[in-house]
Amino acid sequence: MGMPLERMSSMGTKKRKSYTPEYRREAAHLVIDTGRTIAAVAAEINVGAQLLGRWVQLERDRIGVPPEAPLDVSERAELERLRHENAELRLDNEFLGKAAAFFAAKNTPGRSASR
Repeated sequence: MGMPLERMSSMGTKKRKSYTPEYRREAAHLVIDTGRTIAAVAAEINVGAQLLGRWVQLERDRIGVPPEAPLDVSERAELERLRHENAELRLDNEFLGKAAAFFAAKNTPGRSASR
C-alpha cells in the first residue's frame, strides 16, 4: 500500500543549519568590507549565495549603507573586458612560471649536458 506516515515525514528532511546573528553579520561584512562578490564569499564559507545575499542586505540596512547602483552598459562591458584580460594574464603568468622552472632545471650545474 504505502509507507507509514511517520516514516514518510522523516524521509528527505534535513536539519537546517542555524547561524548566530554574530556569524551572519561577520559573513555579511566579508562582502561589504572587501568588495568581493556574494557568490565568491558564499562558496568560501559554504553558505548558499541567496542566504548570504539576504544577510548582506539586512546588514546594509542595519548600518545604513546605501545600495550599490547597478552597472550601466559601458561599465558592464568594461568589467567583462577586464575579467577576460585578467584570465589571459593569469594563463600567461602560469606559462611563464613553468617556462622559468623548465629553464632553471635545464641549466642547473652538475647535470650532464647530454640530457
